[in-house]
Amino acid sequence: MAVENVSVVFKLYCLTVMTLVAATYTVALRYTRTISSGDLYFSTTAVCLTEVIKLILSLGMLAKETGSLPRLKNAIQEHVFFSPKELLKLSVPSIVYAVQNNMAFVALSNLDAAVYQVTYQLKIPCTALCTVLMLNRSLGWLQWFSVFMLCGGVTLVQWKPAEATKVQIEQNPFVGFVAIAIAVLCSGFAGVYFEKVLKSSDTSLWVRNIQMYLSGIVVTLIGVYVTDGEKVLEKGFFFGYTPWVCFVVFLASVGGLYTSVVVKYTDNIMKGFSAAAAIVLSTVASVILFGLQITITFSSGALLVCISIYLYGLPKQDTSKVGRQDTDRESKQKLITV
Repeated sequence: MAVENVSVVFKLYCLTVMTLVAATYTVALRYTRTISSGDLYFSTTAVCLTEVIKLILSLGMLAKETGSLPRLKNAIQEHVFFSPKELLKLSVPSIVYAVQNNMAFVALSNLDAAVYQVTYQLKIPCTALCTVLMLNRSLGWLQWFSVFMLCGGVTLVQWKPAEATKVQIEQNPFVGFVAIAIAVLCSGFAGVYFEKVLKSSDTSLWVRNIQMYLSGIVVTLIGVYVTDGEKVLEKGFFFGYTPWVCFVVFLASVGGLYTSVVVKYTDNIMKGFSAAAAIVLSTVASVILFGLQITITFSSGALLVCISIYLYGLPKQDTSKVGRQDTDRESKQKLITV
């Protein structure tokens, strides 16, 4: 019984941290791109630095998992230096995630944090579609209904995007929406692809992360060179970095890594509550920090999205549930008899 109590407390802890990380990251990134004083930093370098920190943290966790430096060395040699095919396989999600992370900066430079948080939930139907196509899973009628409801809610939010009065830079809502759309597609595909790779073998999660982040560093460095190469050489890699920018990088690296670990300890309902709570927190913060003007269409759309997230997390209706319970009861009786 004690284990159950600890499990519930830990799940609530995971829920709280996931919610705070999601909301704080969105608001803080928006702040650094629109209000924070000083020279604007290069978003491509922030994405690259995030991958480096994730790699270092994953190496630390793998060292803890293996228990000794010789075992860590052997694991790295076996799964990194002597496994070029596996590195190539994990380069696919690393490229997609690099695009997704860069699109987040573009989106939050043109859309308010609350609008972004609501619209980004389109990753749910995208992930659902990828799950059906790539993992051969099925969705219940309630899940499909919630997917359509979520799309309707996002449509209302984007119908007339809420305006922020305290943001002084020029914004393009259309560019922001296109960036979110790309990020959503990347999130859905990369997440399901990575899950498929994880379940295809017994390789450690930390080993897979290391393989992916190594490729991610290479990809993001290429992005820095192609997009901001001349400016970075002239002004420096860390040009425009402030404590707030460092905080955003910290949340993106530690928060993303943490979420990938604890997600297996939480069910879909709890993740739904987390997403809905993050929307609420982002909206409140946007009103206070950015002067967001809440409209009826935004409120209606956000409410629909929150409800659809909750419905999506509910278990599928299974008409064979009663029959399975009877079978389980018979099996237990047989075991007792034996």
